[in-house]
Amino acid sequence: MSAPDVAIIGAGPAGLIAAERLAETGYKVALYERMASPARKFLLAGRGGLNLTHSEPLDVLLGRYGAARTWLEPAIQAFPPQALRDWADGLGAESFVGSSGRVFPKAMKASPLLRAWLARLAGLGVQLHAGRLWTGWDENGALRFSVRGGGEEIAKARATLLALGGASWPRLGADGSWAALLEQKGIAISPLRPANAGFTVAWSALMRDKFAGLPLKRIALSFAGQRVPGEIMIDAGGIEGGAVYALSGPLRDAIARDGKATLMIDLRPDLSEPELANRLAKRRPGETLSNHLRKAAGLSPVAVAVLREAVGGPLPAEPEALASLIKAAPLRLNGMASLARAISTAGGVRAEEIDRDFMLKRLPGTFIAGEMLDWEAQTGGYLLQACFATGVAAAEAIGRFLTTRHARA
Repeated sequence: MSAPDVAIIGAGPAGLIAAERLAETGYKVALYERMASPARKFLLAGRGGLNLTHSEPLDVLLGRYGAARTWLEPAIQAFPPQALRDWADGLGAESFVGSSGRVFPKAMKASPLLRAWLARLAGLGVQLHAGRLWTGWDENGALRFSVRGGGEEIAKARATLLALGGASWPRLGADGSWAALLEQKGIAISPLRPANAGFTVAWSALMRDKFAGLPLKRIALSFAGQRVPGEIMIDAGGIEGGAVYALSGPLRDAIARDGKATLMIDLRPDLSEPELANRLAKRRPGETLSNHLRKAAGLSPVAVAVLREAVGGPLPAEPEALASLIKAAPLRLNGMASLARAISTAGGVRAEEIDRDFMLKRLPGTFIAGEMLDWEAQTGGYLLQACFATGVAAAEAIGRFLTTRHARA
């Protein structure tokens, strides 16, 4: 095979969509993947329904990316949620909006979409080279790959897209080893940290033995001025789940700074504190406190257990004090799950290292897309949306780069 126009390293969503866009415009694309098959993490995400994107207004969606919004916005504006849905529909993976506003394929899994996608790429002539671990550049600037089973390959292309993912779930291929290779070129990398991960709590033995594996539903979590409704799951080592994932960034940073963080849990967000106090004032003689909390406040056994863990001792008997505690139960978090267990990765190639076309300023002709970039977002479709959008944006920029170079030649 002759040298490709574009070498794409990493066959996740960002790399695959970039390969598709470039091949559609006539470029010869070679796709290199470390694992034996592509998009392993994408398939794992599909086991939970494959949350492609979110249906909320675009301005609200863009706000989910925090400080990274300023440089991610043009890419997401150019490839917004509806464009992603149209693309999936074109592969036969018709989507729908769930009750939470999240968007899923009707099949509720990734494998049918991925099969159709890979077939489309093969039809476009994209060459997939699996089992290739990128190890950097040789003395002539060509790409070096360690081949699974032994040996090394050298590849030269007119442009390169790096889409190697973050460092979460390393057994699926993205282990962050690319960071050292780029740092050797003088490229600044924000440290890779866990995002959308659980937190550790020093539960009592009773809590671990009796309530691990149970959900805490219809609650609201508050930290650092943010309030998130939803639910969490109790496990033997702490808590996890969508509501806490939404606060994982500020919680992570507080623990890194102070060694701990106190999360406030509203166990009855649908009731005001005075309403709760009024209900709790009507306790019958001889009624146990646990039974009273179940009947008067509507607390489940696991909610009552969390309440006891929060105070670390007897619960107050006064209705007003008890209502106040139910509305703001303090739960001390003392650590975060490891990066290997996180859903996604914070940190990556810093924004100042790329131009507005996602090209590395220090390495002209080398572009970055997806989770390698320094952004993070909560679960809910925002992760895949940004990966797809930056992959599309990088592909279009590569096309402009190659066209310009050809015109100058």
